[in-house]
Amino acid sequence: MAVGLEEVRRDWTRLGEAEPLWAVCVDPAKRDGGWDDDEFLASGRNEVDAALNRLDDLGILPPRRAHALDFGCGAGRLSNALAAHFDTVTGVDISAPMLAEARRLDRSEGRVEYWINAEPNLAALDDDTFDLVYCDLVLQHLPPFLAAAYTREFTRVVRPGGALVIGAPAREAPTFKGMVFRYAPWPLIRVAQRVLLRYPAPMRMHTLPPERLASLLHPGARIVASDAYSSGDHWEHLRHFATVDTLVEEER
Repeated sequence: MAVGLEEVRRDWTRLGEAEPLWAVCVDPAKRDGGWDDDEFLASGRNEVDAALNRLDDLGILPPRRAHALDFGCGAGRLSNALAAHFDTVTGVDISAPMLAEARRLDRSEGRVEYWINAEPNLAALDDDTFDLVYCDLVLQHLPPFLAAAYTREFTRVVRPGGALVIGAPAREAPTFKGMVFRYAPWPLIRVAQRVLLRYPAPMRMHTLPPERLASLLHPGARIVASDAYSSGDHWEHLRHFATVDTLVEEER
């Protein structure tokens, strides 16, 4: 396992054991089991429905909807929502307890397959497999070199003519909390999250600027739009909508 990925696995295993729904959707009001299962899943449906409508508005909604990938699926909030639009969904995560919670919450009638991956790549997945790759608020929890490696993999496993939805913080917000994340060393933030905020385990956070994301996509993949969305007082988030041109099939 890659250096850094084991730390991520340990932290998200603890989060999955202690507070799986809250760790996926961090809300101070939802600590200590505050998320209702139906409310949690409804939040995923609202997000996925809005994202697919946006792809449609941009003219890049995949015409074929056989397979979707939910990378960093956690407790299956988005996997369940994607299963309403795609024949099958593969939910990938590094945390076994998170995947156990996803299976408990599964409402897809067998259309979602949950798969644990503790490798720094998606080598177990074939090229040109998915019509949609969806990854929202996941990559920032990884060391930047691993986030880059997985992003490159996304455009390998998506079909020509397919689409990608990638959400990540583009930059720290110009606030006190944002500047703490920008300048404080990660070991100090780990301690603060555990001791001051009482997180069951730390949540690593990094930014992914749009120009960096664009440089990681394979030839033929292009970002069509980058929309700002709720960022709180720590981060300025963007949700990127990308497509893989059908001509890239000849180059692979």
